[in-house]
Amino acid sequence: MGGRAYGTYDACYILFQAASRSMLTVIVRQTTETERLDILAGEHLGDGRLWWVIAGASGIGWNLQVPPGTYLRIPTDISQVSALVG
Repeated sequence: MGGRAYGTYDACYILFQAASRSMLTVIVRQTTETERLDILAGEHLGDGRLWWVIAGASGIGWNLQVPPGTYLRIPTDISQVSALVG
């Protein structure tokens, strides 16, 4: 990844639309207390710097920490993300 849309509002909007329309393969997960998007991105996407991918797909804004009970859409195939925004 590293295209011009990487980590931008436009990229996040594209990811949110794709996830909402089932054009992006995701798992849905509800957060527990103290979970952070960068940690989840490291676990699921292999790189904590991709936290914005989860935020964008989930439509939740730009915070690394989200309230417990927040539903996240976590992409399962980073190549799909790259194809959309790369």
